[in-house]
Amino acid sequence: MLRKSYEFWLQQINPHITTLIVTIGVVGIASCLSISFMLAWLFQEVLEKEAFGFDSALLYWIHGYANPSLDAVMLTITQLADASVVVVIVAVTLGILWWYNHRSEAKLFAIACLGALILNTGMKLVFAKPRPQIFPSLIPETSFSFPSGHALGGFVMYGFLAYLLSAHFPKFSKLIYTLAVFTIAIIGLSRMYIGVHWPTDIIAGYGVGYIWLMMCIIMLKLQTRQV
Repeated sequence: MLRKSYEFWLQQINPHITTLIVTIGVVGIASCLSISFMLAWLFQEVLEKEAFGFDSALLYWIHGYANPSLDAVMLTITQLADASVVVVIVAVTLGILWWYNHRSEAKLFAIACLGALILNTGMKLVFAKPRPQIFPSLIPETSFSFPSGHALGGFVMYGFLAYLLSAHFPKFSKLIYTLAVFTIAIIGLSRMYIGVHWPTDIIAGYGVGYIWLMMCIIMLKLQTRQV
């Protein structure tokens, strides 16, 4: 029995684990596991309708810096992950990738963005968490709050774009990833500033977006290795 189990491990399990480690790296696996545990705890608390003390405290602190000029800036920034802007960026990216015959990248980018939309919509319906109402928001939102679709979708789209650009222009990879991280972070901040999301919504959006993005990048790497 032990011998058969050992042979099954060597033939069926170990090759896949080795491939996964080579593809994503130990740090990537560790980060995904850590974020998964954090999300599991957060999901349970939200489902049980638990309140997070830092949610309100952080929103009040951010709102303390509100002024008309900053309002205009944050309203502009939040549009970077609005549906109208996302559709244009996705369409242009897919067109460029397809034109230059990067078909695998185009397909995985489309899957990544579509998957982010499905994940966000499904999770909002499952958790049904109300939007914050501790101060008047700058824009009206009628959907549920958890997780933040702007945080999730922005993380996946801009993160995948950063990966693709750094792969084609490795000399500028540090600059590309820095700009992507800044863009993703400022989008999340803008959603809290304008009063339409709790900090936990942003955290969940980033966490789910990171795991989904890593899965899509793994699929792309495995697919390109087989080509």
